[in-house]
Amino acid sequence: MRKNSLWGEVLAETFGTMVLILFGAGVVAQVVTGDGAAGDHDSIAWAWGIGVTLGVYVAARLSGAHLNPAVTVALAAFKGFEWRKVAPYIAAQTVGAFIAALIVRATYADLIAKIDPGHTYKTQGIFSTSPTAGVSIPSAFLDQVVGTAILVFVIFALTTATNNPPLANIGPVVVGLLVVAIGMSFGGNAGYAINPARDFGPRLASWITGYGDAWNSTSGDHPVYFWLPIVAPIIGGLIGGALFKYLIEMNLPDEPETITVSEPTVSEPPVDSEAVASARRTTNPTTTTEGHHHG
Repeated sequence: MRKNSLWGEVLAETFGTMVLILFGAGVVAQVVTGDGAAGDHDSIAWAWGIGVTLGVYVAARLSGAHLNPAVTVALAAFKGFEWRKVAPYIAAQTVGAFIAALIVRATYADLIAKIDPGHTYKTQGIFSTSPTAGVSIPSAFLDQVVGTAILVFVIFALTTATNNPPLANIGPVVVGLLVVAIGMSFGGNAGYAINPARDFGPRLASWITGYGDAWNSTSGDHPVYFWLPIVAPIIGGLIGGALFKYLIEMNLPDEPETITVSEPTVSEPPVDSEAVASARRTTNPTTTTEGHHHG
């Protein structure tokens, strides 16, 4: 019996994104408040990737586990996802990210207050992304476009049936590894948001809990920066989706590849006709004496 409705899908997106942000923002909070003694860039990348994997497992059956407005928009543009669901999905993703960030903010409140009582740029990076000092807006924009294009391109490759994707229970792990790889390759310029909900929801949560400069870059170089991790990932996702749709998918076979597994052939031993005849005479004496009956 089919139970999931749009409401169920929205709940799945909300909680799936919450799981993602709980691990993602949580690991950044641990590293920042621990002054580097409780993790580093690699542990951050791994925790974000694992958070993605676990979030996808939470939401996959009900909603498809987009967990990212850039993915949702790309799926609507190129994969037949219903446009009427785009706004509810994006709202759910943003709400989930917002709630998760509030939980992380409350959990780490004492340590944040200890090292940054004024709630400044020093700890703002726990919640939202920002370009590294010296990175220009065009460079940060390109960084987000490229990172999100890679994300969506590979997600399409992993979820297109005719492209021989991994099994459903393995797919979330591969997507998580994809995010780890992006973080380790494209994390230096602007923090690899690659997800508008991931950035805007926690940024809003930090703003209402004391971070007055949350809308700016943490370096102070770029006031009103918040728009970039929203706009650039959407554009990047559309580019990645278009590249896969028109350069890869259109050249795939119409049907998924089927792999035939044949049973091994067992050779029968040669038959000794004399032995068979002898066995029959031994096991059926009535038959063997009938021909010699003398009346």
